[in-house]
Amino acid sequence: MLNFLIFSFFLCSLFFQNFGILFLVRVKCLGLSQKKILHFFRIEKQSHRTDKLELSQETRKRRRSCSLTVKKRRRKLLPLVPSEDPDRRLAQMGTLATALTALGIKYSDGLNYVPGMAPRSANQSKYEKGGMQVLSKEDLETLEQCQSMYRRGECPPLVVVFDPLEGYTVEADGPIKDLTFIAEYTGDVDYLKNREKDDCDSIMTLLLSEDPSKTLVICPDKFGNISRFINGINNHNPFAKKKQNCKCVRYSINGECRVLLVATRDISKGERLYYDYNGYEHEYPTHHFL
Repeated sequence: MLNFLIFSFFLCSLFFQNFGILFLVRVKCLGLSQKKILHFFRIEKQSHRTDKLELSQETRKRRRSCSLTVKKRRRKLLPLVPSEDPDRRLAQMGTLATALTALGIKYSDGLNYVPGMAPRSANQSKYEKGGMQVLSKEDLETLEQCQSMYRRGECPPLVVVFDPLEGYTVEADGPIKDLTFIAEYTGDVDYLKNREKDDCDSIMTLLLSEDPSKTLVICPDKFGNISRFINGINNHNPFAKKKQNCKCVRYSINGECRVLLVATRDISKGERLYYDYNGYEHEYPTHHFL
């Protein structure tokens, strides 16, 4: 019996010591080769690039919402800082590709306007009830820089993991600084009135109009990205607020509404990402959240 326990302890130690290697192998085991991952995210493999990365700083009651303003004093949005190791970045993207594929969702890095849903002309920030803050020129440049990095496969250090209690959730795979751009909330744009009986639990408010018939939502049930898997805090638990480390904010960008996820404090490696689903409308039930 003693020998069995010693042998078991040895195996456990070996597993944790080599977790990083096993994690990379896991991507292969799921059939997601490097070629498939690059194709999934529409990334062109840069085989001749040898220079080091330039690191910069059912209804309304199931609809996520976000703040219209950032309460902190005005500070610049920071660009994401990807992991330096290309194999590590590939493994990170592999976890997202696996989660999206498991749910039958295709990757999208922007808002989609589908025939039969809301047209792009309906997404005008001037229709927002009470007005919407405009993303500054400096922050817009940072956003465009991050989007270019995403297209090159230089994503933030995040992994999607499956928790038996929380479902799919997102963990930091490296340190992330306060006010770092995390991701844009993406998916199909539709009128809220068309989604009254929708069973998707990840619908996000895009435009809240004085006229309810013009209110728009983002529906990541067919297209989406990593923002879909970031979990919310329990608004009924006074201690849950401490878990919040990012925020969802709606901005007017070139006259259109966009939703951005931004870190609200420094995030350590291994820490899970959480934000408040009820940042503005208080319509999402979170009493069952952990």
